[in-house]
Amino acid sequence: MTNAKAPSRKGAKGEGRGLTIFFFLKAIGMALSQIWANKTRSFLTALGIIVGVASVTAVIAALTGLKAKVLSEFESVGAARLYVFPNRPDNVPRAKFPWEKCRLKVSEAQAIMDQCPSIKGISPIVDLPMSVESDTELIDGMTVNGIWPAWHDAVGRKVMRGRPFSQIDIDTARQVALVNEAAVTELKIDADGNGGLGEHILLGGRRFLVIGVVETTQARMLGMNSSEAEIFIPFSVAEKLLDGWYFMQFAAIATSPETAEEAKAEVEYVMRRQRGLQPDDPDTFRVAALDQYINQFKSLASGVTAIAGGIVGISLLVGGIGIMNIMLVSVSERTREIGLRKAVGATSAAILLQFLLEAVTLTVLGGIAGLVIGKLMAVSLTFIPGANLEQADVPAWAVILSIVFSAGVGVAFGMFPAYKASRLDPIEALRHE
Repeated sequence: MTNAKAPSRKGAKGEGRGLTIFFFLKAIGMALSQIWANKTRSFLTALGIIVGVASVTAVIAALTGLKAKVLSEFESVGAARLYVFPNRPDNVPRAKFPWEKCRLKVSEAQAIMDQCPSIKGISPIVDLPMSVESDTELIDGMTVNGIWPAWHDAVGRKVMRGRPFSQIDIDTARQVALVNEAAVTELKIDADGNGGLGEHILLGGRRFLVIGVVETTQARMLGMNSSEAEIFIPFSVAEKLLDGWYFMQFAAIATSPETAEEAKAEVEYVMRRQRGLQPDDPDTFRVAALDQYINQFKSLASGVTAIAGGIVGISLLVGGIGIMNIMLVSVSERTREIGLRKAVGATSAAILLQFLLEAVTLTVLGGIAGLVIGKLMAVSLTFIPGANLEQADVPAWAVILSIVFSAGVGVAFGMFPAYKASRLDPIEALRHE
């Protein structure tokens, strides 16, 4: 007597799962064969998806590159930096807070340095528009900055050649200057091959000795000044040249990025006390931390990327309409085939899945082609001179989103033709010529 063992429920489940996978792969193979049989029509149908995905990918790559460039410039300055600006309160009578009361004073910078334990260094910065002249060149209306020695740490700008200002330069008001590489080039003060060091320039008709060359940053790319030349003089010298209206700000650095918020609160407290402001008086100054600007820019850049991607993504919807149109034509052309399949036992669900997979396969292939074209466009952006898009690249989330969105377009616009095919009456379909 033999004991027959019934197949286990677990084995039956595994066999059923295997049949489902086989049927799914078979349906994809049929979809690919159908697409290959109508290559030209399939390509023209998927062209809208290809163009849409390529455009979205290129736009996102460009915006990602620009965002990375700007953030690298911001973050190179450091998240521990603080800036203090004069600020006349809104909705307050001008007579109560005239500009003279809001303007920053050197004594306030000294008070911040003495009374704020979280501040490591601070420098007032005053802007002086004046003519700059070398032996061969003249530049009118250039902005010359008066600074303290702590300016280098406060803004993260190092001296590449020569030396920075010393406290003796400030105390004795020596007529010395620091320049950047752009100033050396524009003023042509490197005739002797010394990089500009030891040369003399005239600032507003006064003779200054160049003692150092500071590194050049890309911070001015957001400004309106076409000249990249920068010149710095001791603040004590700049004070003597002040005449009438002038603009002054403070640049400070906290002891660490973690204490930036604490340093900001300390600066606000000292500034209010220095100005004798009452508890109900508004601030007549503004303290800004660089990390605040970084976060604001990240939010703005994300919003711009989403909006730009959405606008360009409209072409994907146009491509989806083309997919629906061609799938309806395909259903009409293959009505007799659908009838035969139903006659030999194919279910409505199988017919629906077959046509739906054809639409999804077509859109996914279009999406992949669009991604390849978009990637090539992103690479080409990095070679555009002066575009600041050297870091343009397609992020991983954009790749995943493009494929998922392409498949979603296939499902959304392929569902109606697939449903229509699945609802065909087999007898009527067999009669179709």
